[in-house]
Amino acid sequence: MSGSTPTSATGASVSPASGRRWWTLAVLALTQLVVVLDATIVNIALPQAQAELGLTDGQRQWVITAYALVFGALLLLGGRVADYWGRKRSYLVGMVGFGVASAFGGLAQNGTELIVARGFQGLFAALLAPAALGLLTVTFPSGRDRNTAFAVFGAIGGSGAAVGLVLGGVLTEFADWRWCLLVNVVFVIVGLIGGLLLLAESRAEGDNRYDVWGAVTASLGLGALVYGFTLAEDGWGSPSTIGFLALGAGLLALFVWIESRVAQPLLPLRVVLNRVRGGAFLIQAVVGSVLLGSTLYLTFYFQLVLGMEPLVSGLANVAMTVVILICVPILTKLLPRVGPRPLMIAGPLISAAGLFLLVRITVDGNYWVQVLPSLVLLGIGLSMLFVPLQNLALSGVAPHDAGAAAATVNSAMQIGGSIGLAVFTVLYAGAFEGSMESGSGQLAAFTDGYVATFVGAGVAMLIAAAIAVFFIRGPKSALLPQGAGDERAMVHLG
Repeated sequence: MSGSTPTSATGASVSPASGRRWWTLAVLALTQLVVVLDATIVNIALPQAQAELGLTDGQRQWVITAYALVFGALLLLGGRVADYWGRKRSYLVGMVGFGVASAFGGLAQNGTELIVARGFQGLFAALLAPAALGLLTVTFPSGRDRNTAFAVFGAIGGSGAAVGLVLGGVLTEFADWRWCLLVNVVFVIVGLIGGLLLLAESRAEGDNRYDVWGAVTASLGLGALVYGFTLAEDGWGSPSTIGFLALGAGLLALFVWIESRVAQPLLPLRVVLNRVRGGAFLIQAVVGSVLLGSTLYLTFYFQLVLGMEPLVSGLANVAMTVVILICVPILTKLLPRVGPRPLMIAGPLISAAGLFLLVRITVDGNYWVQVLPSLVLLGIGLSMLFVPLQNLALSGVAPHDAGAAAATVNSAMQIGGSIGLAVFTVLYAGAFEGSMESGSGQLAAFTDGYVATFVGAGVAMLIAAAIAVFFIRGPKSALLPQGAGDERAMVHLG
C-alpha cells in the first residue's frame, strides 16, 4: 500500500527499504523532468502554433512567460500547502491538475486558451514541484545516498531544458505542435501510478496555520517583478516598467516584514538567511536564467540563421546533456573528497568560458567548430553545479520546513529564468537594432543579437562564481553533513 512507510512526528519518514527508495527517486525525478522540460518543450513548436492559431508576437512570448510567471510566483505557497496538507497528497493533486491543463492546452483553439492553459500548468507545477522535492528530502535524509539522489535529481532538472528542446523537435516535425503539450498526459499517468504505489505521506506536524498575507504579498510581488522585467523590452525607463518593478520590490519588502513577525510564516527567514543556503538560492537563480536564455537563443540561431529543421535543432543541444550525464556520476564520487566549494566556484567559471566562446558564431557558421566546444564546456561547468547545488540549498533544513525550502529552490530557478530571459531579450533587441542601423543584413543582425545574449549569460556566470566564493564557506564536514549531523551542520553553516 502507498502509505505503509511510517512518518515521524516532525514529518520525516522512516527510511524505507533501499530498493524502494531508488524507485521513489525514479518517480520523483520523472516529475522534475516534466516540470523543467515544459519550460522549453514548446519553444521549437511556437512558429507552428503561431501560424495555426494566429498568435500575435506578444501572445507568442506569453506562451512561454505565462508558465514561468505563475509557476515562480506561486511556488512558495505551493511549498507550504505541501508541508501542511501532505506532500504525497499535494503531489497527486498537482499531477492530475497538470495533466488536465496540458490536455486543455493541446486542444486549444486560439491564443487566449493556450496562454490560459500554460498558466494553469504553472499553477499545478507550483504545487507539484515542491511536493516532489520535499518528498525527496525526507526519503533521503542524510549520507552518501542523499548525495547521489540529489545529484541525479539536479542533473535531470538541469538537462530537462535540453530534453524539452529535443522532444519538442521530434513531436513538431513528426506529429504536431499540440503533442508538445499532450505528451505530458503520458508522463502524468506514469507519475500517478508510481506515486500511488511508492510514495509515503509526510507532512509538518503541529500548529500549521497558513500565512495568508505572506502568500498574497509574495505571489503578487514576484508576479509584478517578473512582469516588469518582461516589459523592459519597451525600455527600462518606461513608466510601466518602472512602475511594475517598483511595485514588485515594494511588495517583496512588505513580504519580508510580514515573515519576520508572523508565527507560521510562508517562508521562514531562517531558510534563506543561512549564508550557504542563501548563496545556493542565488546561484540557482543565475543558473535558471542562463539555461533558459542560452537554450532559447541557441535554438533561434540554429533555426533562423543556420536553417536547421526543428528536430536537428533540438538534437544540436544534446551535446550539453550528454556531457552532463557523463560528468555527474564522476563528480558525485568526487564530491565527498573535495567538498562542494571547489565545484561551486569552478563550475560557473567553466560555464562562463563556454558562453564567451559563442561570440565566434557567424551567419555561415560551423556547428562543430563554433558551437560544440562551447556546449561541452557548458555541460562540464553546469554538472559541477548540479551535483552539490540542491543538496546545499536544502542542507540543515528541518523536516517542518522541507516544503518551503524546496519551493525556494524551484522558485529561484523559475524567477531567475523569467528575469534572465527578459534581460537577455533586451540585450538581444539592442544589439539587433544597432546592427541593422549600421547596415548589416537581417541574418547578421540576428547573429549579433544572439552574441550579446551569450556575453550577458557569461557575465551572469561570473557573478555566480563570485557568489560561491563569498557565500559557500565552511568545513567540508559541515557543507556535506553525514548521518544525524544536519542540525550541527546548520549551526556551522550559519
